[in-house]
Amino acid sequence: MSKLSVALVQFTATDDPAENTATLEKLVNQAADGGAHFVLTPEVSNIISGSRQHQERVLARQTDDQTLKSLSALAAARQIWLLIGSLALKSGAADGRFLNRSFLISPKGKVVVYYDKIHMFDVTLGSGENYTESAQFQPGNRAVLADTDIGKIGLTICYDLRFAALHRALAKAGAEIITVPAAFTVPTGKAHWHTLLKARAIETGCFILAPAQVGQHTKNRITYGHSLVVSPWGEVLADGGKAEGVTFAQLDLNLAAEARRKIPALTHDREFTGPDEHNLKQ
Repeated sequence: MSKLSVALVQFTATDDPAENTATLEKLVNQAADGGAHFVLTPEVSNIISGSRQHQERVLARQTDDQTLKSLSALAAARQIWLLIGSLALKSGAADGRFLNRSFLISPKGKVVVYYDKIHMFDVTLGSGENYTESAQFQPGNRAVLADTDIGKIGLTICYDLRFAALHRALAKAGAEIITVPAAFTVPTGKAHWHTLLKARAIETGCFILAPAQVGQHTKNRITYGHSLVVSPWGEVLADGGKAEGVTFAQLDLNLAAEARRKIPALTHDREFTGPDEHNLKQ
């Protein structure tokens, strides 16, 4: 499929998975009504909460998660490809950490692949805004690429955006589209969101699809929004701005191959040495 209609869902997740699922169903239906064949939701689509105890009460294992069940059934009913940007799930790990897992669902309602976020958002932004994601989530260790009838799709999540090597590995494995569902903070979003997404598109020659959370979730958690579709040449094709809703775009997947023909940087890797301690002392 060389031409693909996509839609990015942008919304403000609460700490109630059932409420979030109902909102997602409405927005995914809106996207399908608008003709989208591939619909994408943001990171942690099922919950954003400031309470670990609350999450322990309301989260489920993958086999029991109602958001996954409901959205998989909806993908089948509407005959669409659906990326559930990620769900917070119980892992069963001894340390009690959750999973931050992205799911690609086929038009038959089946999980084609899933991806666990590799890079954990452990940062100190100042003004009381600090995050230690590694204390809450168990990191993944495997890059994931899906070869589908709508293109070859590489999966990433949010903070992964800052790690170019992951995106390059996906592109070199054949990705034409890379998904970047996110719940980006406002300070980092204003400073880096557009620039990083454009850079990853240019470096890889891929379409970048980045559905985002937006708005005030908890007293101390506000997300940036601006769900973006970026072309392999680094052009912003669609921007969801700061409102909840659905952002549509049309992709011509031939542009990925065209961008790589023009600048075949993925084939120009060279081995090199250093820097090492000896070099630094010269």
